[in-house]
Amino acid sequence: MTKEDREMLNKIMEYADKVMPDVDPEKVRVSEQIEKLRPILQELAMEKGMPVEDIFIKYMDLATENALEYEQKMKDDFGDIMSTV
Repeated sequence: MTKEDREMLNKIMEYADKVMPDVDPEKVRVSEQIEKLRPILQELAMEKGMPVEDIFIKYMDLATENALEYEQKMKDDFGDIMSTV
């Protein structure tokens, strides 16, 4: 993930924490997520000259990549502990 990608992801995640603090993205329809995130997605779309939908797709890809990185880090850091439980 590039520095620019990380900054975009962090910006959207910070906004999402403010507007949907208790929402489980896996249980909320994508259309509802887009509506809640539309202001930040539009801001980023204007900055980058991209359609809002493309920004949302990029966000979803980056969020998935971030989750996989986190999972791998947890395995690396605590794998020995978890395998003995």
